[in-house]
Amino acid sequence: MKRFYLSAVFIASTLVSFSQSLGYQDLGLLFSQNDQNGTARFTSMSGAFGALGGDLSSLNINPAGLSVFTNSLLTGTINSRASTITSNYYGNSIDSQDQFINLSQVGAVLVFDSAYSKDWGKFAIGFNYRITKNFADSFVTEGNSGIATFIEFPKDPDLQNPIQYNIADSQRFENNYGGNLSEFNLGFSSVFQKNLHVGLSLNFYDLTFNQRSSLYEFNSDTDGNELDAKLYQENLTTGAGFSANLGFIYKVHKSVRLGLSYQTPTYFSEILERTNIVDNDGFNGDTRISVSNDNAVYNNTDGNFFPSQEFIYRLKTPSKLTASTAFIFGKNGLLSLDYSNKSFNRTKLSNSNFTDENEFFQNELRNTHNLNIGSEWRFDRFSVRGGYMFEQNPDKLAINSDNITGYSFGGGYNFNNFKLDFSYRDNNRTGVYNFYSGFDVNSTELSINNKIFTTTLTINL
Repeated sequence: MKRFYLSAVFIASTLVSFSQSLGYQDLGLLFSQNDQNGTARFTSMSGAFGALGGDLSSLNINPAGLSVFTNSLLTGTINSRASTITSNYYGNSIDSQDQFINLSQVGAVLVFDSAYSKDWGKFAIGFNYRITKNFADSFVTEGNSGIATFIEFPKDPDLQNPIQYNIADSQRFENNYGGNLSEFNLGFSSVFQKNLHVGLSLNFYDLTFNQRSSLYEFNSDTDGNELDAKLYQENLTTGAGFSANLGFIYKVHKSVRLGLSYQTPTYFSEILERTNIVDNDGFNGDTRISVSNDNAVYNNTDGNFFPSQEFIYRLKTPSKLTASTAFIFGKNGLLSLDYSNKSFNRTKLSNSNFTDENEFFQNELRNTHNLNIGSEWRFDRFSVRGGYMFEQNPDKLAINSDNITGYSFGGGYNFNNFKLDFSYRDNNRTGVYNFYSGFDVNSTELSINNKIFTTTLTINL
């Protein structure tokens, strides 16, 4: 079954058509995704806070939750992620493991009593920074497709009848991602007649992304002479974006809350890409080729010649609608559910070169159905929490294992003036990566597992 996610196809005419790097349709999807990072309380309940509020990370889902706070406070969060990517290429399996740690969230909420209206009893302002998506990851894949693409040595003494190194011995692909998508939220919320919470947030995004990949081919001729080739490609991407959230929380009963929120598309007004994927002496990147029967080495970057190009485009990512409900069991505990729908088929790249990519978004992607469930139970000052999440893959042709599923649990202790919270998350999915676009070569199959440990310190002001 054909799956497009992580297929390395550059279609825009400003860049080459065949590439081992991510194409613009893949980048549009990648920049539309969310790691659901936040405070440890938020992540331990799988982000099911649309009808709850009372946590700074709920500002990213429903800003009406700010006025649920009873006092002003400050929070800071550290994330530690262990990532394992297993690649399978023509029967050969390789595990790649990485560990990352960062300051993933910091924010504050200020709560004020209203002195101007009897109906509007409370007003809150929230400031929150978080890493929306951490791109850092890597994988290695190796095997033999039986197809050689580097079959001639550019410095062959007989260029009219060069030796053909068309027997494929093996291929190796090394891929590294870096950077992150971060956001700063400025939110406002108030409560009307003690039952209806209304909120608005303005969200400002900063995008940095890089991909560095190397393709190695080891081929030979009919006499046993060997050719070793390396093709290196990179792209560095930066950008800035904006979106807004509007939300409501209504207390139907002291034990039941309903929430509804809408997040506009994120508009990246200018994304700048710098890349070495140019036609450099007939090769789309930095290339080095050597053969066993010749002392000469071909290198198209000799003399510090590193050609590159820049490209500017705009991106609109999907909007999101979230409906939520929460059940409050007095001071003992709660159960919360969020359902969200994201319109991936309305993703759009704004440039005349992106006709094919935008047709892909419109025809091959779908609105996704996503579910988050969380629960918390309190025992005096100690709390235990758990959650489950399901995120549907936006590709219409995706198989079930391409969806993201995960569970979480955690706990916290209230020291009166401050709180410490901890959480653990585990999520899994599969995917494919095609680093031989344009050739009859199978994609490498990827199995991706992330284990995330989160610690949050909350200080009451």
